[in-house]
Amino acid sequence: MDLSNRTVLVVGGTSGIGRELARRFAAAGSTVAVGGRSQEALAELAGEGFGTFRTDVTDTASVASLREAVLARYPGLDTVVTMSGVMLLEDLRDPAHFEAAETTIDTNLLGTIRVIDAFTPHLVRRGAGTFVTVTSGIAFLPFPPMPSYAASKAAVHAYSEALRAQLDGTGVGVVELVPPAVATAGQEKVNPHALPLDDFATEAMQLLGQDPTPHEILVKGVLMHRWAERDGTYDDLVARRSQALAMLPGRAG
Repeated sequence: MDLSNRTVLVVGGTSGIGRELARRFAAAGSTVAVGGRSQEALAELAGEGFGTFRTDVTDTASVASLREAVLARYPGLDTVVTMSGVMLLEDLRDPAHFEAAETTIDTNLLGTIRVIDAFTPHLVRRGAGTFVTVTSGIAFLPFPPMPSYAASKAAVHAYSEALRAQLDGTGVGVVELVPPAVATAGQEKVNPHALPLDDFATEAMQLLGQDPTPHEILVKGVLMHRWAERDGTYDDLVARRSQALAMLPGRAG
C-alpha cells in the first residue's frame, strides 16, 4: 500500500490507535478525514488540519449521512478504516451483563458492517481501494472478562475474510489490523505489558506499506495470540488469562 498519496477516512479515529493512525497517514502524505462521536476531539483534530465528521456507527442513518458528507468533500476517497470499538467487562453469571453485550456487538461488529456497507458501492465503482478492518489479538485468544468483546472481534475477523473473498476481482482489498494490548484508552493501567502506542503505530505502518500489503497486519507483539492454537499454547494461555476474572466485581478472593 502506497501510504503517501491516499485519501483516507478513519471512522473511530478520535482517540487511541485510530487517532494515531490518522496522524501517521497524514504524516506519510495522505489526505485524511476522521469520523467519530466526540465533538471536542473532532474540533481538536480539525485544528490539526484533518477533515472531521460527527458520526455514530450504531445509527444507520448517521452512517449514511457520514457517507454523503465524506464523498461530497472527498470524492477520491480510496481507503476506509473502521476503528470504532468498545471494551466492556461482563460477568456472565449476572444476567445484567446483556446490556454490555448488546452495546459491544452493536458497536464493534454491526458498526463495522454499517460502515463497510456504506462505502462498498463507492469503492467498487472506483475499481480500486482498501478497507482496513480492526480486530484484536483477543479475537484469536479470548480474554474471559470481556467475552462479547472477544466474540465481536472474532466475528469481524470472519467477516473480513468473507468480504475479501466477495470483493475479489473488484480491485478493492481488505486488510485486517490485529492489535495486541496497546498502551492507550486505559490499557496501560491494567496491563503493564501493553505495547507503547508509538511503537505499535510505527510497526503497523511499516507492515501496511509493504508490497503486497499483507491480508493481516500482525505486529510482533500479537503473534503469540494469533498463532496460539497452531503453536499448541492456546489452552495454557487461556487458563492464565482466566486469572483476570478476579477483576470482576464480586469475584475477587
